[in-house]
Amino acid sequence: MSGPPRAIRLLHLEDSEPDHALAMAQLQRAGLRVQALRIETREQFALALSQPWDLILSDYNLPGFSGLQALKMLRESGRPLPFILVSGEIGEETAVAAMRGGASDYLLKNNLARLAPAVEHAISAAETLRAKVHADRELQASQQRLSELAQHLQTSVEAERHAIAREIHDDVGGSLTALKFDLDWIGRRVTQPEVRQRVITALDTVTHAIEASQRIMHNLRPAILEQGLVAALQWMASRFERRSGVVCVFRTSHDRPVLPVGVPLVAYRTAQEALTNISKHANASRVSIDLSIARGVLSLEISDNGQGLSSADLAKAQSFGIRGLRERALTVGGWIDLSSSSRGTTVILSVPLERAPRDAGPSTRDNLEHDPSAWGQL
Repeated sequence: MSGPPRAIRLLHLEDSEPDHALAMAQLQRAGLRVQALRIETREQFALALSQPWDLILSDYNLPGFSGLQALKMLRESGRPLPFILVSGEIGEETAVAAMRGGASDYLLKNNLARLAPAVEHAISAAETLRAKVHADRELQASQQRLSELAQHLQTSVEAERHAIAREIHDDVGGSLTALKFDLDWIGRRVTQPEVRQRVITALDTVTHAIEASQRIMHNLRPAILEQGLVAALQWMASRFERRSGVVCVFRTSHDRPVLPVGVPLVAYRTAQEALTNISKHANASRVSIDLSIARGVLSLEISDNGQGLSSADLAKAQSFGIRGLRERALTVGGWIDLSSSSRGTTVILSVPLERAPRDAGPSTRDNLEHDPSAWGQL
């Protein structure tokens, strides 16, 4: 069996001892256990606020002080304590001002029958509010941890792509290029027609394998970024137009912007994901890519004139593309805005350039020493 209910710790701002005794008697008559402290002045109230209380009960008129001033002091202290205002005579305007200021309730001294229910309700509401605030903080902390995990996964994926691309270049690419040299050497020295034909066929196979390796490596780690973000986006736009037949226009306000480490790759991946979604779902006939820098913020806008996205499309459980872009943008302190209608969709990446980016994976400069475009150049 549970023990008796805990006594309510009540701070009573009241200059009249008889009125204090009457209020306590009313609460005890209702079966409430109360531990009360009566105070009268502003100084006493300021000192008492540092102690633990369940509720503050305050007269409206006090010597050189008022209940509304006490309420203001309570709110400024940041303590979410319930506050009930009691007065012998209180006007409607004052009561409204008190409720707007955060008071839980207000009562008249000549009608204290409602005091006990008001106290119980105010304490219950305050406990519910504290529980909600605590739950909201826990949820926010959980969402923050999930966001940090998602960002870590994004940077880890890029680091793994970088490592795989390097291995393809160093091992597969080097071996294929050496094999192509050997086959070419053999082809120049054999005389039998059937052997020469087999060498030519083998050279074609190796050439296709080198091209496939270059394509895979570029998808893993775009070497075109070494030429700068503008060159990379120009190349992407022209390649998208050739592959899809959709007109793709690229515009920029800066030819060679100087960007922090990680930002070019995030911008490139954003455009890449947006164009992939356009080619799969938009049924667009025109796409525009706009890159600009204004007031220290990089903006990359990808828009199309396709059929647009519905709210149901964005809410799909497996719709991870835009979510991934948002988490990727966060790794460099940026954000993604998406708008869509029946006239098309627009994705905007914004990155404040003066902010230090988080760990955004390997720098694109790490690729300078192995340019896949050099493979198999005989």
